[in-house]
Amino acid sequence: MSTTDLRTFYQRYIDMLNAHELHRVDEFINDELTHYGQAVTRDQAFAALTGEIDAVPDLHWELQDLAVDGDNLAARLINTGTPAKEWLGVAPTGASFEIVEYAIYQVRDGRFVHMTNLHDSEALKRQLSA
Repeated sequence: MSTTDLRTFYQRYIDMLNAHELHRVDEFINDELTHYGQAVTRDQAFAALTGEIDAVPDLHWELQDLAVDGDNLAARLINTGTPAKEWLGVAPTGASFEIVEYAIYQVRDGRFVHMTNLHDSEALKRQLSA
């Protein structure tokens, strides 16, 4: 995929996440991939995303920056939401959060084959416990 195609692909992925149209995940995630360096299936990735959205029904990703290098993507996003269920060990209090996420992906044959991300979970927990 060209750099432009990868940028469009990633924006479509973010749009799918924000619409909570997880039934479309097979358009973006390979049958088998590495997630945090561990071999997982698309069904496992789907379950993880479903769990996040179940706990945080208004979970939203806002793309801030996207770098493309060959078939690799690096993104900086702002994630926001208000948990409705216990999430990350914190009971819902009505508090919202806003955190920065850094995500790295590798795309092969039009789908993610490697996904990893990083965010400050302690800052997130502080916001939810405040």
